[in-house]
Amino acid sequence: MSDKLPSSVSIKDFEPDTVLKRDVFSETIMGHLRGQPEVRLALRNLADVPWYGRRLSQWLARREARALSAVQGIPGTPRLLAADRRGILRVWSDGTPLHLARPSKPAFYHDARRILRDMRRRGVTHNDLAKPQNWLMAPDGRAELIDFQLASVHKRKSCSFRIKGYEDLRHLARMKQRYAPHLLTAKEAHIAATRSVPSRIWRASGKRLYNFVTRRLMNWKDGEGFGLRFEETRDAIAATLGDHESISGHALLAYPLTGSGVGLYLFVETTLNPKEAAVLLPEPRPDLIQTAPALPRDHDGTLRQDLLSLIATNRTDELDAALKDEPGLATILRPLVAARLNLTDRHL
Repeated sequence: MSDKLPSSVSIKDFEPDTVLKRDVFSETIMGHLRGQPEVRLALRNLADVPWYGRRLSQWLARREARALSAVQGIPGTPRLLAADRRGILRVWSDGTPLHLARPSKPAFYHDARRILRDMRRRGVTHNDLAKPQNWLMAPDGRAELIDFQLASVHKRKSCSFRIKGYEDLRHLARMKQRYAPHLLTAKEAHIAATRSVPSRIWRASGKRLYNFVTRRLMNWKDGEGFGLRFEETRDAIAATLGDHESISGHALLAYPLTGSGVGLYLFVETTLNPKEAAVLLPEPRPDLIQTAPALPRDHDGTLRQDLLSLIATNRTDELDAALKDEPGLATILRPLVAARLNLTDRHL
């Protein structure tokens, strides 16, 4: 990749392909270098931020650019190409999100700890590792870390730096506990279970206010919350379908509509056809309803909403990575993919 990049790249050299995420502060777009479609890039676009979010979005962008500059050269961190008031341009990280890769070998977690250790040596903490999608597993099995929007750069090894560094490690230990519990050491188990004092205070007070503002007032449409409509529809469907004799499972998910906005996609495990299932649902109904005799489940019977979300958002390329590690799911997933109802990506 590096040998294909010119010595100097600016945001005007970016050719957009698909919008991956949009919120009030920015828009994350996957694209490529103009004239070189094989060179994949990612842009955090600030040009279309609404007026009421511009000041904060610019502050967050400066914070992210500073952190990315500080970690340049650390293997497994994004390569920064350009940053200005229009956005932040970096090389695309070609990995599989942690919740899909579900790494079970020690090499990944050793490499992830190495990344955090190298970052701490440069005074950088990530501060957003509760989200498994911020960890990627590269094609060669190495760890990669993305989304430095909330990262911070510390001049001194202050109390704040040590607490934030500990929380980064704690969240990594929790991910290891979730996806590779057989590798977890006693010390890591203790770290995973022990929140710092600021984290406990945040969980008891500040997080509630944060969720109210982002989910109810700002109606964020990313992984942090799908808005009031999602919650109300989810609860109404659960009350209606939960004990129905013809329904053995269901999952309600969000998917991006073309242009802007978010739709609701319902998977129903049943022998009923979509029209018959729709009759059972309360108004207002989800935008898309797909029925199937079987939905993918985990070993304990829990529905695999991570895989269903990829189908709902038409990210079928990412399903290939999941099927490599879990080929037994192919029999269930392939009919679902073939019959999927959302056939468009969200383009500019």
